[in-house]
Amino acid sequence: MKTATFAGGCFWCTEAIFKRLKGVDLVLPGYSGGEVENPSYEEVCEGTTGHAEAIQIEFDPKIIFYELLLEIFFYTHDPTTHNQQGNDIGPQYRSVIFYHDDEQKQIAKNVIEKLEEEKVFQRSIVTTIEPFKNFYAAEDYHKNYYDRNREAAYCDIAIAPKVHKLLKKYSSNIKEDYRED
Repeated sequence: MKTATFAGGCFWCTEAIFKRLKGVDLVLPGYSGGEVENPSYEEVCEGTTGHAEAIQIEFDPKIIFYELLLEIFFYTHDPTTHNQQGNDIGPQYRSVIFYHDDEQKQIAKNVIEKLEEEKVFQRSIVTTIEPFKNFYAAEDYHKNYYDRNREAAYCDIAIAPKVHKLLKKYSSNIKEDYRED
């Protein structure tokens, strides 16, 4: 098993995306990249801890490659907005790839370079590539948020469209249990 850590805005969105993928065994929402040890959600929301809302993914590289995880990461959020995803604004919503080794760092650089060369986005990618230094799991009420709260307005407006976009483009990579989302 390998570990990947990404921040792409609200962790409710990113968790809902990556837990649906074949080869992904575990997705935890949490906080990464900051200076405060074991911060609370409220502290992170103040934007002063240095943490981003992130997910930590345990995946089997024999089933899903790190490159594909990155492709899906870029496909399902806006990597061109600084400290923002939609109406979520602040440094905790920044776009970051926290690499765990030199191979992940190089792959991330290559993927961003390719996306920029192909002009996939109208604006430049602002996603940063940073060494992994910490990850603190979010409070339990954040875990599986989308699947437990689909009728909530935020889930319907912000998360469901991303999940449907994922299902449409990456249907062959979706776990059987989630094909009917």
